Amino acid sequence: MNAEQHVPQFRFKDFSDSWEQRSFKTLYKKVIEKNDLSFESDRIISVANMYYKPNDSKSDEKYMETYNIFRLGDIAFEGHKSKNFAYGRFVENTIGDGIVSHVFDVFRPISEYDLNYWKYFIHYEDIMGQKLRMSTTKATMMNNLVSKDFLKQSVLVPNLDEQQKIGTFFKQLDHLITLHQRKLAKLKELKKGYLQKLFPQNSEKVPEFRFKGYSDAWEKRKLGDLGSVAMNKRIYKDQTSDEGEIPFYKIGSFGKQADAFISRKLFNEYKKLYPFPKKGDILISASGSIGRTIVYNGEDAYFQDSNIIWIQHDNRLDNTFLHQLFNIIRWSGVEGTTIKRLYNKNILSTQILLPSVEEQRSIGSLLDNVDNLIAAIQCKLDLLKKLKKGYLQKMFC
Repeated sequence: MNAEQHVPQFRFKDFSDSWEQRSFKTLYKKVIEKNDLSFESDRIISVANMYYKPNDSKSDEKYMETYNIFRLGDIAFEGHKSKNFAYGRFVENTIGDGIVSHVFDVFRPISEYDLNYWKYFIHYEDIMGQKLRMSTTKATMMNNLVSKDFLKQSVLVPNLDEQQKIGTFFKQLDHLITLHQRKLAKLKELKKGYLQKLFPQNSEKVPEFRFKGYSDAWEKRKLGDLGSVAMNKRIYKDQTSDEGEIPFYKIGSFGKQADAFISRKLFNEYKKLYPFPKKGDILISASGSIGRTIVYNGEDAYFQDSNIIWIQHDNRLDNTFLHQLFNIIRWSGVEGTTIKRLYNKNILSTQILLPSVEEQRSIGSLLDNVDNLIAAIQCKLDLLKKLKKGYLQKMFC
């Protein structure tokens, strides 16, 4: 924000006037409009998720009269503290007239407003968090809103035309995010379906779907017949350093951000003398989140011993197939109570059904392609969410 002019960092063309300082009492009034039974249970609105959520149980008329009417454009205070909302939050009714529980404070707009603009502004924690800090009190389970204190708070407000531009922009951005979320969900369902149909189910020895040219039954084998379990040599805490060159991953972080670093000298020494994964090997979590996997792509990195393992195998196993198999595999046993542990003996005694290497490659390649599509859509979705966060910071003041 430009402190002297009271304008946001980003603006649409043709808008240059300063935003106006307005108290909430000039924008909203608190309303307690009780349900006169013109709204039935099918018009109960979930404030947390903003959709109609009918009451499953039939409520009598007296109870239905306790609900507050919540009209289009009204805002309601939802007092639960969360990671993203330290003092609760306001949610705008964008779906139509309905009713909400009497526990929600409802405020109605009393000046010209754009529905989409206020949907995003009233929910924006970077600004509203400070306003709610000054106008809420803590209770056991949630924050309580002090309405008179809230209405005294003031914010900067653009004119109606600029509100409409900003509101439309964020609505379109949210629509794009929703499209990517739906596409991502469909791809994940597609992957789930492929896993069910490309691998034999129950006691079957062939899958429901097969590539052309394959007809032989799959063979039952133990993983121990095909290879052995390998892990990196143990690294101790005093061998790590924030100034090291090689990232070191523990069980909770492999595939994400490194926990620490080791020297290149130590890395080269251990890599030469002790087991180390080859490019394409599938690293497996053997503790905690059992079975979580990543593909080792040949990068210079070191992995926590015994908790992150891989299978050293011969050419009877294809790694792309193995990676997908680990999505559905049933390990012969997972031990431990507080901390779950997959021991080497359990891994090696696990039985699998195995097709020819050629069929393994066909299955692995198809599912890897789906994984790549999922990763690409997830990347676009993360970028869109990051863009939205940045625009919220730069288009409000």
